[in-house]
Amino acid sequence: MFLENSRYAKISNDEVKTRAGRKVTAIRLRRLPQPSGDFYVSKQDDRLDLLAQKRFGDGTRFWHIADANTRLEAKTLLARTLDTLKVPRS
Repeated sequence: MFLENSRYAKISNDEVKTRAGRKVTAIRLRRLPQPSGDFYVSKQDDRLDLLAQKRFGDGTRFWHIADANTRLEAKTLLARTLDTLKVPRS
């Protein structure tokens, strides 16, 4: 259902019924990890995919940075320059 490197790839699914009685597949809530990492002060024109490429060698792992900062929407992490965010080590 999800790409292998997606944050949801290994999360279990449940089949549930809506109030209208329709069956749908829902993804279980996932616990956010508490990774160790380094703090990074954002600069103008920073992008999470480029930070992930530099740190992990894979730009699609930008969601690891979002998770380390408990953000559901990754784009909010770099909305302002000079904000401090945590970048995990692995």
